[in-house]
Amino acid sequence: MSTVPTLVNVAHAFSEDQAVRRFAIAPVARLGTVSADGAPHLVPVVFAVAGDVAYTAVDGKPKSTTRLRRLANIAHEPRVSLLVDHYTDDWTQLWWVRADGEATVHGNDAEAAAGRTLLRSKYPQYQSVSLDGPVIVIAILKWSHWSAS
Repeated sequence: MSTVPTLVNVAHAFSEDQAVRRFAIAPVARLGTVSADGAPHLVPVVFAVAGDVAYTAVDGKPKSTTRLRRLANIAHEPRVSLLVDHYTDDWTQLWWVRADGEATVHGNDAEAAAGRTLLRSKYPQYQSVSLDGPVIVIAILKWSHWSAS
């Protein structure tokens, strides 16, 4: 996608670069999708980022079904959000970063391979956990962030 993402800074506590950096190094995010009937769906995911593209995949961790709702939701409505947040009892240290974008699901193409490579690089667990399922590729269109301090 050739459009340049916008960044909405809700508070001025940290810079755009810091927001994207905090997002990229976080170990887990929440992926928000919307079902065909308009119901929100939120799941924790591991992910990797390269520029303004985020990747997450269906891996070999145990799941109740292989027909994941997030995949069906993306097929119906590709607009998604990824949220990373930091919580601590010291509320002056709270922050969050959200990436809004358009998702596509890839099987065994170059985009999927790039995502799997990034995910294996970020998460050593993928040396022993299968990473052969579909890869969700999110073209990030807008970054938003907030910090308490």
